[in-house]
Amino acid sequence: MSAHDQLLVVIDPVARRNDGESVRIAKDVLCGGSEAKICLPEGPEEFARALARRGSRRPVVVGDDRTLLRAVALLHRDRWLGDGALAMVPVGPSVELAHALGVPRGAVAAARTVLDGVVRRLDLLVDESDGVVLGDLAIPAAAGPVAVPTANGAGGASVWNTCRSLVRTLVRPAPPAPAVRTHRLRVEADGVLLTDLDRLVEAVTVRAGGGRAEVTVRHGAHTEPVMARALTVTVSGADFRYRADALITGPVRTRTWTLRPGAWGLTLPSTAGAAGGG
Repeated sequence: MSAHDQLLVVIDPVARRNDGESVRIAKDVLCGGSEAKICLPEGPEEFARALARRGSRRPVVVGDDRTLLRAVALLHRDRWLGDGALAMVPVGPSVELAHALGVPRGAVAAARTVLDGVVRRLDLLVDESDGVVLGDLAIPAAAGPVAVPTANGAGGASVWNTCRSLVRTLVRPAPPAPAVRTHRLRVEADGVLLTDLDRLVEAVTVRAGGGRAEVTVRHGAHTEPVMARALTVTVSGADFRYRADALITGPVRTRTWTLRPGAWGLTLPSTAGAAGGG
């Protein structure tokens, strides 16, 4: 059996707790088609140790987008990404990044892709502190959706309360739209100034695509966005937070991201396009 057929399957503990059935299915498919060593880490340190001891085995992570980000970050710091390829079986409530990169939905399809797929080289955004971005970068970090708690055991009363709330909503005037926050940021793309501190900025987005970082600076609804393609993007200004994929970082005063074309490999279906800008 070749080294290509020997897998190191690292299963995130959150995936095991949230969807044990999908994890079981993935293990059955992977172990039935390869020589697979299964690792069940209980936390980030054990997760990192499992990947570090992969030897010649191909690493496969089973988990959500945060699991994928953690694995890529660890393998990048280990300077392994340029030579090897990662595979993933998405399990969990937040797997949109994995699907956007081309990983199939469903434990069976994703596990079969691990066995039969091909490696696609994808672009990677790396900052000066070795942080990685696989998908989108947003500055400032957009607020996430607010979770609405539900009461258990309310029976018919909860239905009645819901109806009364709906009636009150229908007769109440619509609340005013929230004011758009603006920021003073300096943005440079390959040394070219896109905006400076004397001009208010609503948002900056950066996305890897086609061997370049696609940068968009939005100043407001009534002005055209400023756009550029570059290998290096620097943002500086007052303390700001940013969202890199599923993670929020900051506050920071300056950060530089460098695009590394084709820096990492992900096993995808053989019929998939070059998702993720690779």
